[in-house]
Amino acid sequence: METKKELTVSAIENGTVIDHIPTQALFQVIHILGLEEYKEEVLIGNNLDSKKLEHKGIIKIKNKHFTKDEISRIALVAPYATIINIKDYTVVEKFQTEVPSHIERFVKCANPKCITNAEKVPTSFDVVDKVNLKLKCHYCEKFTTQETLAFIK
Repeated sequence: METKKELTVSAIENGTVIDHIPTQALFQVIHILGLEEYKEEVLIGNNLDSKKLEHKGIIKIKNKHFTKDEISRIALVAPYATIINIKDYTVVEKFQTEVPSHIERFVKCANPKCITNAEKVPTSFDVVDKVNLKLKCHYCEKFTTQETLAFIK
């Protein structure tokens, strides 16, 4: 006799689900979105079985919809995550994150001597490699990679 195991996580009436997050990026996504401080319901699952990935993370956030900049932040650490917007328990929009070609104001330049780290100049990067994440600073032309990626609060 075969038994089926199922993980049941309550549905949200309104809000956003971020699915297919690589397990190693789950807590980074939580942090860059400031969900530690969010006052509504946040459901988090990690190391869940996945057909798309071997294991995945998922976050359900009640009464929260993300801006384009917030989705770009997610894409930098979870480039193949799925964003699902929910209204009245119904999926109204579903799409995969995509690393943008240009990033401004929310990533810190890895070069400590860059003008953006010394003065109040907003950061600006061109994304030169979306797969291996390589960002080129508009000002100092140094590269920021996944290993040196830091977000500005």
